Amino acid sequence: MTMTLAHENLARTRSNWTSACTVGQLIPGLGVAVLLRGGEQAALFLLPDGQLRAVGNIDPFARAAVISRGLVGDRAGEPVVISPLLKQAFSLLDGRCLDQPAVRLPVHEVRVLDGGLVQVRRA
Repeated sequence: MTMTLAHENLARTRSNWTSACTVGQLIPGLGVAVLLRGGEQAALFLLPDGQLRAVGNIDPFARAAVISRGLVGDRAGEPVVISPLLKQAFSLLDGRCLDQPAVRLPVHEVRVLDGGLVQVRRA
């Protein structure tokens, strides 16, 4: 059976999404580590206002998979996660380190399917 180009693109797009959990399993302000397809790690957060955000889970300074265990808060209204090891603040909007803007975490797209299933796509 031969796939058309449109079907191949759809299959490729679907394979970039990883199911993480349901929205009901998330606790506002606490992160969850997600192993994405391809072996990359994401840190998924449900913010107190109901937004879902995902950034890379590897702390670029400590080189450890700890961002999902960081403290969630805000700086001047911008949602951030503070690394639990060396305490740098990272924007949950664009991944940049607020303490050293040249350093960034990858930002991953998040979607919620019918039934509340949360999926994360590699950056």
